[in-house]
Amino acid sequence: MNINATLFAQIIVFFGLVWFTMKFVWPPIAKALDERAAKIAEGLAAAERGKSDFEQAEKKVAELLAEGRNQVSEMVANAEKRAAKIVEEAKEQATVEAVRITAQAKADAQQEMNRAREVLREQVAALAVKGAESILRSEVDTSKHAQLLSALKQEL
Repeated sequence: MNINATLFAQIIVFFGLVWFTMKFVWPPIAKALDERAAKIAEGLAAAERGKSDFEQAEKKVAELLAEGRNQVSEMVANAEKRAAKIVEEAKEQATVEAVRITAQAKADAQQEMNRAREVLREQVAALAVKGAESILRSEVDTSKHAQLLSALKQEL
């Protein structure tokens, strides 16, 4: 056997194997590799989309939280204003009621004082009439008049 013929046969077999591999084996392997690369690229793109969606969701949550905090602080401020207004109205009503009660008490005291004056006037008038009557019944005497007047003073 000749080394050239063996080498030539080996070259033919080698090229036949290369041709067979390139024709039948290599396309499915390349196709599988391309599909795998496409799946990896798709997974990476989905991961990026998910990351950006997550960031957007985080931003939206932060905005909603800020808005909620603003609404809560506004509600608290409104409640405090309303409470202050209610307290102020209660103070005003209490002041009005105190003024009304004071005026009523003054009017009642004035009426009582007027009644007491009337009673006192009636008593003084009765005493004056009684004193005049006793003066007119007794004789006109200066010492007796002085005694009667002093007795009348003591009764007043």
